[in-house]
Amino acid sequence: MIANYKISITPSEPHKTLGHINLRDIILGGQDGLVNVLGLLLGIAVASNDLRIILAGGLAATFAESISMAAVAYTYTRAQQSLYEGELAREKREIEETPQEEKEELRDLYRQKGFSGKLLDEVVEKIASDKNVWLDEMMKSELSLSLVETKKAFISSAVVGLAAVVGSLIPMIPFFLLPFAQMSINQAIWWSLIISAIALFILGAYKAQTSIGDWRKSGAEIAIIGTVSALVGYLVGFFFKAPLSP
Repeated sequence: MIANYKISITPSEPHKTLGHINLRDIILGGQDGLVNVLGLLLGIAVASNDLRIILAGGLAATFAESISMAAVAYTYTRAQQSLYEGELAREKREIEETPQEEKEELRDLYRQKGFSGKLLDEVVEKIASDKNVWLDEMMKSELSLSLVETKKAFISSAVVGLAAVVGSLIPMIPFFLLPFAQMSINQAIWWSLIISAIALFILGAYKAQTSIGDWRKSGAEIAIIGTVSALVGYLVGFFFKAPLSP
């Protein structure tokens, strides 16, 4: 009987949801920032062989990239909010104007979940007896949409932006240290590649450890993809490499 079947429509556990969003944002910002700036640094370094230009280009890209990615994360989340609000208004109107059709849609949803017969009828009637619960169920089960709070838009943009800054600065470390270390720009290029590959591997391993998957495979995958992508910048810079002075 329906009395023995508890229908619970609640949001996902907050710590899991927040962790998922932050993990996604950290990977998005950190990986993109690191790979983009690494590619730029390699291109400028091999083309100019001028530390001042390398650092200026790297820092300019770091902050421009970070601000841009934070803004994109914010506007994307706001777009999700607008989509949710628009679909919520439409679904609410349909429940008010065509309740029988909406009940049939609800019935189909629970039939697909394995309900049938009298139990299916009771579940549908129980949900439909509370319009707020009914509306929430249609938004989640039919449209796969959940409310996105404005606070999350700010948090998401901040995490993406900060992760992009941190990721972007990693490949610059050897060039920052170059004046104090006895190494050439070519050596700094190789150290930048090595440090960046290690950071990308750690990022991929962290992703696997906090979700699902083999940490070694995930780490190697992100490290290889990121390093190969960054090498494109090196090839472009090599094409425009300044000729040696006589």
